Amino acid sequence: MLVVEGLTCRFGAKAAVDDASFQVSPGGFVGVIGRSGAGKSTLLRSINRLVTPSGGRILFDGVDVTSLRGRELRQWRARSAMIFQQFNLVGRLDVLTNVLMGRLSTVPTWRSLLQLWPEEDKAVAMSALEQFDMAAIAAQRADHLSGGQQQRVAIARALVQQPDIILADEPIASLDPRNTKIVMDALLRINKHFGITVLCNLHSLDLARSYCDRLIGMAAGRVVFDGAPAALTDHIARELYDLEANEVMDVAPLDASVGTAVPAFGTVAAA
Repeated sequence: MLVVEGLTCRFGAKAAVDDASFQVSPGGFVGVIGRSGAGKSTLLRSINRLVTPSGGRILFDGVDVTSLRGRELRQWRARSAMIFQQFNLVGRLDVLTNVLMGRLSTVPTWRSLLQLWPEEDKAVAMSALEQFDMAAIAAQRADHLSGGQQQRVAIARALVQQPDIILADEPIASLDPRNTKIVMDALLRINKHFGITVLCNLHSLDLARSYCDRLIGMAAGRVVFDGAPAALTDHIARELYDLEANEVMDVAPLDASVGTAVPAFGTVAAA
């Protein structure tokens, strides 16, 4: 289980994440929503420890992630795989090698530098590519792929890390509608088929309501909503997104009889 207790991340006088607390049970698909600058990306990067928290604790299965250093920290980053908005692939390398980068924590540095990957790791990488119908282009350079293909390669790279949790930071922000669906379906397949917990930053409420079984709403760095998608009424969503509400609320309003009404910016305990 992932436990976030009073997490705070400050950059100078500004608190990008401000006293955030929540728990995520194994196997959940949790969407983190909120307007631009709400602290969503900093939250995920803090959990992975790409950003060092200023206060609070992050626990995973009882291990204090915020205290990890050196080898133990590298191992945690392998267990908490990041997927980024801009893919973070090495364009000059082929698809297979990019996926194999997800195995860096399991092989000696000299083998990875010389690209002397164990045959077992190559088999794992090819299997991951096959999961997303990408095996046929394993030999292509990553920078020759479309945005949707590059993101699927990035997801395959995360999968071969054999993680306990995947942290997806706006993974579909730069994709067209067709590739958005492909990528979100891929994340959902990983979640349901492998039982891997997914914590995913999303800007679109339509996607969040469609794919996630729980939503965490953030505003000004604070967690202001935590509950089932059906409980996020349009009234609460408009207060959460403020001026961006019309941009992200691209579905018909929810029937007020669906889910449980909650006070605006109140926290609802997850089921």
